[in-house]
This record gives sequence, C-alpha cells and structure tokens, in this order.
Amino acid sequence: MFLKGIKDKFKQKSGRKFIRQALENPAYESTRGKGIRSLGCIVDLDKFENADVFYEFLEEFSLKPNAVKIIGYKSYYDKNSPYATPVFSDKDLGWNGDIENSYALEFLSREYDLLVNYYDQNNLLLNLMSIKTKARLKVGFNEVGPDYNDLIINTPISDFKTFKRELKKYLGVFKEL
Repeated sequence: MFLKGIKDKFKQKSGRKFIRQALENPAYESTRGKGIRSLGCIVDLDKFENADVFYEFLEEFSLKPNAVKIIGYKSYYDKNSPYATPVFSDKDLGWNGDIENSYALEFLSREYDLLVNYYDQNNLLLNLMSIKTKARLKVGFNEVGPDYNDLIINTPISDFKTFKRELKKYLGVFKEL
C-alpha cells in the first residue's frame, strides 16, 4: 500500500512534466480546412452528469450521426458498473503522461475539427486528454485557461444551453459553420 502511494506520486509528477513539455513545444498542427465536421467532448462527469446533451451538437451544427465522440472523466469509477458514456479516471494514469484506458486511447486516436473541454478545474488527467487530443480548435472554460483552449466561454458548467448558444455564435463569427 505504501509503495503504491509513492508510485502514484511519481506517475503524477511525470504527467505534470509531460504537460509542461507539451505546452512548451506543441507537437500537433492541423491540416484540416475550415468547417466543423467532427467534434470531440471531454466531460467532467463528477460535475456535469448528463453527457448525452452533447449529441445536441449533431442538429445544431448539421453533423453526421457518428461525428460526435464523448468521453467522460470520473475521479473514481467501478469497472463493473455500466456507464452510458465511456469513462476514464485517475487510476488510468501511466508513466510519462500515458493514459492506460482503452476508451481514452480510442478517443485520442481520432482527429477532430472541434474539441469541447467541458470541465472547469485544472485536473491532471483532463489536461492530459486535452493536450493529447488532435483537434484544430479547442473550446473550454475560463477556469482552465488559454493553455488548453483556443476559445474560452465564460459560463457556469451547469448552464449547457448558454454554453451551446455562445459556442454557435462564436463559431459563426469565425466562419466555421
């Protein structure tokens, strides 16, 4: 038990080091053109439980049925409990910023036009997912900051309708829709 605690501390330290290096040297540059055709959502399910509302983006942005991919974060989850949304947690942190979760790896293997970082606190796993996701445009909340988001929308996390309305407005201004 004691050694597991030390091991977890070192994993967190190596994860923070990976984030620092990734922020200094961005590794991904998108070759995709303008327009939103695929959308990824990283959702903090501890604070916002209804991840199904993100499928409203299908109609809102006139996307194809499989264009929206959602992954949720829970600080702790039981692998035997069924979740409607694929989930990852703190125990999925590996060495050097690796995430050892099949759902997360599948999410990271895709390229998105828009990534919605729907979480409002700095969290190592959520920030790692955000940095590792290949997306042309990243949107999130003010509390997380500009290191992880290209566009910051200042609404409460519980007010999804306002978030969606503001996102659509700004994507229209950027001529993405």
